[in-house]
Amino acid sequence: MALFAQAGEPRKALAAQAGGRVVAEESRGTRARRPGSGRARTARRLIASLLVLPVVTAGLTACGTEARGLCGVVVDSTSYADPATSRNDVTSKLPAFAEGCDWIGFAAVTGSSESSACRQDPVPVAATRAENPNDNPVVEERVRKHRITQVVPRAVKLFDCPTEGEGSDVLGALRYVAKQLSAQRQPDNAHRIIVFSDLINNRGELDINRLDLSESARSKKVKELRDARLLPDMTGYAVVVHGFLREKTSSPDRFPQLEAFWLEAFEATGATTVDLL
Repeated sequence: MALFAQAGEPRKALAAQAGGRVVAEESRGTRARRPGSGRARTARRLIASLLVLPVVTAGLTACGTEARGLCGVVVDSTSYADPATSRNDVTSKLPAFAEGCDWIGFAAVTGSSESSACRQDPVPVAATRAENPNDNPVVEERVRKHRITQVVPRAVKLFDCPTEGEGSDVLGALRYVAKQLSAQRQPDNAHRIIVFSDLINNRGELDINRLDLSESARSKKVKELRDARLLPDMTGYAVVVHGFLREKTSSPDRFPQLEAFWLEAFEATGATTVDLL
């Protein structure tokens, strides 16, 4: 399951009680060298153990048909989009992710993501009640098979958004996609977001390239972002990021600190699991 580490993956639990919710952070997984990237890929994950049960039990609807999650796709159209590897990630990773979704919304990272004119309509993957009034699994599968073919093309189009200002507004894209999921008003269903971005936010109140990454400064910045409501509400979400810090040439000493910052930031949004890949 997406909520748990793969068998054999090294992990350690650092549990902390906060407001009645237990959050555990896994250790780094085995490092695998990315060809040509000049740095190791790292996967890390946060698990809120007390929130696992509601996500798991949301697997069946009252009608007895299998329910999948509400999902969001974030695609970075800034400099992250230039390498072919970034587009290949979407075409290779997104189909399997989409299979676990009943509805998929999209957001583009631009220089002004939340107000961007570069949009793609959501894909309602699951059949509606009108399309499948008798919960016929054959009808459901036929509708899903057709709709799911629309997901990757819409995501890939976001790579080619026109330039909107300078820099990358990653937080704005996360806020926009989270608002779309919230508007669906299905709190009992799993909420999942897949992000194709290096997470180099350098717009507005967060400039990763100039960020003081000492432990106290990281915590202070996360609190500032949360208090200013610049972090999205992603309570209970599972988040996976592909391309984290890809092709970044700054000091390798900052990589672990940047990982720590984003994990802390995602934890502050309420996300239950986070993978930075």
